[in-house]
Amino acid sequence: MLEHLSYAMEIVTKIFSQISALLGIQWAPMDIPMSRRLQTLAAFVWIYLILFGEALSIYLFIQLVYSRFWWMGILYGVWFLNDIEICSRGGRASEWVRNWTWWRYLCDYFPIKLVKTVELDPSKNYMFACFPHGVISLGAFGSFCTNATGFHKLFPGMTCHLITLGGHFLVPFFRDLALALGICSSSEQSLLHLLDNKKYEGNCACMIIGGAAEALDAHPKEYKVILSRRKGFIRVAMKSGAALVPVFSFGETDLFRPPNNPENSLLRRFQEKVRQYTGISPMFPMGRGLFQCSYGVLPMRAPVTTVVGAPMEVKRNLEPTNEEINAVHAEFTERLKTLFETEKVKYLQYHEEAKLVIT
Repeated sequence: MLEHLSYAMEIVTKIFSQISALLGIQWAPMDIPMSRRLQTLAAFVWIYLILFGEALSIYLFIQLVYSRFWWMGILYGVWFLNDIEICSRGGRASEWVRNWTWWRYLCDYFPIKLVKTVELDPSKNYMFACFPHGVISLGAFGSFCTNATGFHKLFPGMTCHLITLGGHFLVPFFRDLALALGICSSSEQSLLHLLDNKKYEGNCACMIIGGAAEALDAHPKEYKVILSRRKGFIRVAMKSGAALVPVFSFGETDLFRPPNNPENSLLRRFQEKVRQYTGISPMFPMGRGLFQCSYGVLPMRAPVTTVVGAPMEVKRNLEPTNEEINAVHAEFTERLKTLFETEKVKYLQYHEEAKLVIT
């Protein structure tokens, strides 16, 4: 009986191996440390939270309102409406949430590292202009929304706030996690509030300049960023007097393998149309799976190094002209190019072929 069972198992194993080879599936090894399993689990939970968290939050809120605990949903809704402007008034960061062990496992999965090139004065406020967006900006998230990469140790006395679209703060429950991570709205009102030296010192507004449009060009080993037509952040920096800091996440575009979508292709036109109406780019985050390394939506295990460059001092100007904005924009563009060319040798194995394309 045992011999027959063993023979049957051998046949099944061979068939399974042949199917895997035919489909090109590379299975993850079984004998890996528990720490790596937890890292993969952290990445798995986070990517699904990003993809489906808002829809799930809305569903749970509706279920709460129509349950026997409806009164809790009503109370939350009243508080929600009263609290709706907090994302434009400095947010509500929680150091307890930013210190969750989960974030350390998530950052160690790649790993994500934060590097500073110069000291920053904690008595001043800064506008961190971050590039590239990538598919879901994991480098910026790990570095500026959590304490897992040691932001407070590298920049003592400073507080960072990642900036995102205000629409995310209209989603019940999901907004509360975003606020706890220090994330704030991308409105000019919100940015000027964060960078007001009369209210705060040591604030860093971390803005991913290319936004959703730049995500459409996130392909491995390619660094195509949108900057030429992005000048609103320059205006905000000039109005507030905050120094501009170029920030670049090397390896950000290597985490996924999205389908090819050249300009004017059917897929690209579809993505652009959806982004036009929703502000969100419909991405197809093709990476690896939970138990195999060939197919799935988990990001690949590729290192991401977020480098914070030297600050560019900006003279405060409440009513900057277009010429003045263009001059500051041109200088910042050159500083970003310099940061990329100087640092890519240290953090990209393919640095010789890596080119920064600015559109």
